[in-house]
Amino acid sequence: MSESSSTPASTSTQGENLERGLKNRHLQLIAIGGAIGTGLFFGSGKLTNVVGPGLLLVYALIGFVLFFVMRALGELLLSNLNYKTFGDIAKDNIGPWAGFMVSWNYWFSWVAGCVADLVAITAYIQFFWPDVPVWLPALVTAIGLIVLNLQPVKAFGETEFWFAIIKIVAILALIFVGIVLVLTGYENGDGTRAAVSNLWTHGGFFPTGITGFVLGFQLAIFSFIGMELVGTTAAETENPHRNLPRAINSILVRIVVFYIGSLGVIMMVTPWDRIDPEQSPFTTMFSNTGFAAAALVVNLVVLTSAASSANSGVYSATRMSFGLAKDGHAPKALNYTTRRGVPMKAVFFTTVFLFAAIPLLLGGDALTQAFTVVSSICSADILFTWGSIVVSYIIYQRRHPERHRASGFRMPLPRIAPWGVLAFFVFIAFTLTLSPDTRIAAILSPFWFLLLAVLWQVVKRRLQKQHRPLTSEIPMVSPREIRQHFDDAEGK
Repeated sequence: MSESSSTPASTSTQGENLERGLKNRHLQLIAIGGAIGTGLFFGSGKLTNVVGPGLLLVYALIGFVLFFVMRALGELLLSNLNYKTFGDIAKDNIGPWAGFMVSWNYWFSWVAGCVADLVAITAYIQFFWPDVPVWLPALVTAIGLIVLNLQPVKAFGETEFWFAIIKIVAILALIFVGIVLVLTGYENGDGTRAAVSNLWTHGGFFPTGITGFVLGFQLAIFSFIGMELVGTTAAETENPHRNLPRAINSILVRIVVFYIGSLGVIMMVTPWDRIDPEQSPFTTMFSNTGFAAAALVVNLVVLTSAASSANSGVYSATRMSFGLAKDGHAPKALNYTTRRGVPMKAVFFTTVFLFAAIPLLLGGDALTQAFTVVSSICSADILFTWGSIVVSYIIYQRRHPERHRASGFRMPLPRIAPWGVLAFFVFIAFTLTLSPDTRIAAILSPFWFLLLAVLWQVVKRRLQKQHRPLTSEIPMVSPREIRQHFDDAEGK
């Protein structure tokens, strides 16, 4: 979007200074990178220990459900290109209060997610430098994230593009090496042979029973946080009607390859009960097979993956706080952008909270325990964001059937799927109460949403006293314009 001539750069509003600087290759790789998070590399070690090979089915089910969420999000975003964030979608379809709560909740969930990434980064650094003070990697990374996010959005796109390339190449290489080890019947140092049968000969496909299988959902959900990142970048993407559907439709393939493919191969080479829950299973596989150099490289890869996830989180959170300031739902200063279109004050506001990782690291005994606690809080909050997308879609479909018909990117099973997705999210929320490590998230989340409800009343009364609207108006796009956008995209 071009900058308004009547709006100074120092007092910009959302949509007037956020430029469409992300190209198709950026969006596609951001979509892939967002689907390969820290949870896959770091948290899957504990997950494998809890669930066993049945984890592959857990990932498949979650990925299948989230595909419908992303299709709903895609249709909503393309039904009105004036939507810039999830908060815009919620406030336009549910109400101003929902826009306030969804935006602040999404901001907080990414702050928590970034703190979890900093914990993971500390664990990876300790692999190379065991005596490093636990606070130092977190401090250096937080400062680095500030510097990266003070660059224009094109620089963010390039950074995430190459981060994603590293992750993709590493996982594909791991799958290739794993298949070769299985085909050659490689024997590990402990005497076990690499074989497909390792998926069911060590206690069965569900060795920890139905309890372990159910518990797997509460931890696995964190691995998928970031998949919705394409929704945040849509406002700064060239030709979203062409590029957004491509990114969303490839989600299922990514899940099959990067989640099910990589972990399936790992458990074929190294049986699930031989995987160290305190380490990345990617590292464990190469360590157990005697490939010390490969294990070193994998740790470097997962380190960049955690940095990529944290970078994406800061990007998303700053755009969300920037949008909140536009509506008067956050301090006005956060609406400031530099001449290069960077929401500088929103960047500083968001990143200052990342330093919370330092006392968390100093006070915890085990990095994996700290990671589990923080990631479960993030997971509980992201369920609210994903749920708001689905509820917004249900309302949109009833309120604007003509826009739904005009869309060239409709959600499959639009009458049934949204309700099934919401029921699945209720199930995930229930699983958070089953384990001591994640129960704290289930306990704290209601208090967080109660706080947001109270803050909304404060903000609402302030806006009413100032005779300001509760939220900025989002111009509608006519069905004819929607159809024309899709026709133009197909023509290009």
